[in-house]
Amino acid sequence: MTSIFLFAGETSGDLHGEKLILSLKNQFPQARLFGVGGPKMRAAGLECILPMEKFQVMGFVDVFFALPRLIRQFFRLRKTLLKEKPDVVLFIDYPGFNLALAKSLYKRAFPGKICHYICPSVWAWGKKRIPKMENILDQLFVIFPFETNLFNPQKLPVHYVGHPLVHRIAADSSTPIDIHPQYRVVALFPGSREKELLRNFPMQLRVAKNLLNKYPDLFFVVSVAEPSFSRKLDEMLRMQGFHARDRILFIESSQNASLMKRSTLAIAKSGTNNLELALFQVPTVVTYGISPLDLFIAKNILRIRLPHYCIVNIIAEKRIFPELIGPHFTEKTLFSHADRLLGSPQALQECREKCREMGKLLENKHPEQEIAKTIKSLISQ
Repeated sequence: MTSIFLFAGETSGDLHGEKLILSLKNQFPQARLFGVGGPKMRAAGLECILPMEKFQVMGFVDVFFALPRLIRQFFRLRKTLLKEKPDVVLFIDYPGFNLALAKSLYKRAFPGKICHYICPSVWAWGKKRIPKMENILDQLFVIFPFETNLFNPQKLPVHYVGHPLVHRIAADSSTPIDIHPQYRVVALFPGSREKELLRNFPMQLRVAKNLLNKYPDLFFVVSVAEPSFSRKLDEMLRMQGFHARDRILFIESSQNASLMKRSTLAIAKSGTNNLELALFQVPTVVTYGISPLDLFIAKNILRIRLPHYCIVNIIAEKRIFPELIGPHFTEKTLFSHADRLLGSPQALQECREKCREMGKLLENKHPEQEIAKTIKSLISQ
């Protein structure tokens, strides 16, 4: 029986993994699909040997404290893979852990094919990873067209499969969230992890209060990544003194598409949803609250120096969404950028047009189908 191991260590990977499992089932109806995944992958039929939630960390400091636990999981997975010997190991994003595991398997002459989906940002930092990846991987699947030029095709086959969000959004049939038409909706995306909420949401709320004072026609909708976050978000609402409870609504992140279709503006933590917002043509202010220690490590040890940090701006090679990262993320700067957009229909329209142009740069393929077909070819070799 064909066996395929999949690994997703974070929420975005779980979303990609769900679609991958469905496509792999079409190509391999009798295959054993097992590995590490979140709720979506488990619901799609993954035989889960470890839950994704055991791998979720944020920032360099969090990784440091989680290191003993991650090391235990690393050796447990390596032992399982060397024993089970699946035909294919498919790692989804989460490069720090996954590439280390891929290297360890390679050194131990793992007999199956080792594949990685979603290239780490070697074009931004970590270019030393390129030759290492060329040595240890059998196949790399990338989601941005410019990434194919980073690798030597004689050493590592690289397949541009398109970005999974493009087709997903084009096929989306959800209706806009039902908010009275007299209101302009401002969507708030504070993050998908608890520490992200703590670093982003209080500031977003304070600015929301100030915006509502200036623009009485606003209605705020908060995307809640996990049901367990609702109580904590509600506590923050009380702590920040947001008394206009009739002007704010919490929704599950599964309704994000409906929310984006109805939104005039978004304030969003830097992450995967930035691209989704751009593809829905929602003008957005991107925020990322980062601890001083993480910022120091990024700048002075890892030497991350980029003209842009938001993927929308990186793809377009220009600023489409304002980015407020680290010390630039203040109540004053966030209010200023949101105010500039909300106060100018022309600025909103210009941003929407730039989003539309950026979307044209991403080829509309079907990534999961492309990957499943390639894996079938790899197994038949």
